[in-house]
Amino acid sequence: MRRRARFAPCDVSSEQIGALVLKTQPLARPEPAVLQAAILRWVAEKGLSVLGWTPQAEQLRLRIQCATQWLPEEPWLAVDDAALLDSLSQWLLPQMSAVRDLKTLQSVDLVNALIHLLTWSQRQRLDSALPTHYTVPTGSRLPIRYHADKPPALAVRIQDMFGEATNPAVAEGRVPLVLELLSPAQRPLQITRDLAAFWRGAYPEVGKEMKGRYPKHP
Repeated sequence: MRRRARFAPCDVSSEQIGALVLKTQPLARPEPAVLQAAILRWVAEKGLSVLGWTPQAEQLRLRIQCATQWLPEEPWLAVDDAALLDSLSQWLLPQMSAVRDLKTLQSVDLVNALIHLLTWSQRQRLDSALPTHYTVPTGSRLPIRYHADKPPALAVRIQDMFGEATNPAVAEGRVPLVLELLSPAQRPLQITRDLAAFWRGAYPEVGKEMKGRYPKHP
C-alpha cells in the first residue's frame, strides 16, 4: 500500500515502547518559521524531486545549465542538484510563505524561485541568448527544447522554414539548433544542424516526395 509522504517533524506526539505505540495526541501547529525550516530540512533529505517541477521550471533550469557551458564569461550560479540543495534557503525559502504541507509545497512557483538566482542583466541575457521560442519565417513562435546532454532542438514543419537560408542558432550564434523537419502531417522528414546544406543536398528529393504526398501544400 502506498504511503503518503510526510515531513520529518510529524504533527502528533506519541508514547511508545519500541514499535508499540501506547498513546498519541495532536501537537499545536508550529510557527511558520519553524515549520518552513523543518520543510527545508525535509527537502534537503528527500531531494528536489519532491518539489512541483513543471515543464517550464525544468526548461528554465536547463537553460541556466546550458548558459554556464555556452556563455562561460558570465558568472552564472550552479543549478545542479547538489548546488540547489545547498542553497534552498536562498532560492526556495522566499517562495514558501504559504507552504504548510506537501500539497502547498508542490504548488510553489519554481520558475519564479529560480529566476531570482539571476541578476537583472543575466535574466535579460538568458532570454536573448537562450530564448524559449524561435520565430520561423511564417511568423509562428515554436518552442525550443533544451537538454542537459545534447544540443537544443526545434521541431518545425519544413514549409515553415522556407525563406530561412541558414541554420538558426542560440547562445549568440554559438550553438546551432537541431532542426527536426516535419511534413505537413507533422511526421519526421529530416534532422539537421546545417539547413543550408539540407537545401542544397537532400531537399530536392524530399521535395519531390512531399509534392506527391501533399499536392495541396507548397
